[in-house]
Amino acid sequence: MSTDRPRLILASASPRRLELLRQIGVVPDAVIPADIDETPGKTELPGPHALRLALEKGRTVATGAGQGAYVLSGDTVVGLGRRILPKTETPDEVRECLELLSGRAHRVWTAIALTHPHGRQTHRNVMTRVHLKRLDDGEIAAYATSGESIGKAGGYGIQGLASAFVSNLSGSYSGVVGLPLFETAQLLKGAGLLSFAS
Repeated sequence: MSTDRPRLILASASPRRLELLRQIGVVPDAVIPADIDETPGKTELPGPHALRLALEKGRTVATGAGQGAYVLSGDTVVGLGRRILPKTETPDEVRECLELLSGRAHRVWTAIALTHPHGRQTHRNVMTRVHLKRLDDGEIAAYATSGESIGKAGGYGIQGLASAFVSNLSGSYSGVVGLPLFETAQLLKGAGLLSFAS
């Protein structure tokens, strides 16, 4: 562990977030997933929900991470209008999500938060508009049984097989994967944890 900079903890179990961080030359000193209730509030909208979870994850991990550590946390939410789609756990849930998203545009919100050693939090909330082509029953069934989408917000992972379904994307591709790299780099640079990003 480096002694010339504060510790950086990634508050995420996602291997995708860890790999994305490595793309910009950042290797956290520890990975400590946050265990929080991710149930949306009754009137909570997708964007605010993503930000609330990112902030809460950061605070939760910072509480037990020890003094002097920065904690990077994030959450990705797929919204169809005002509706928050689930992080799918079964093939049936994947089918339901893809049937809703088929042939339509939706928004993917990825919020990131950096919790500073004394508790201050800086954050960004990045929205990307994604349009999926019209999917036929066979495509939906094949993807739902592939196993790739289990645990994914909205029932798909853009970096895998579902990349063939995306007809248009406006915003941050890496944000849809799970970590908007431009905004993440700016947060880390602002805290002195990244030197090359301008």
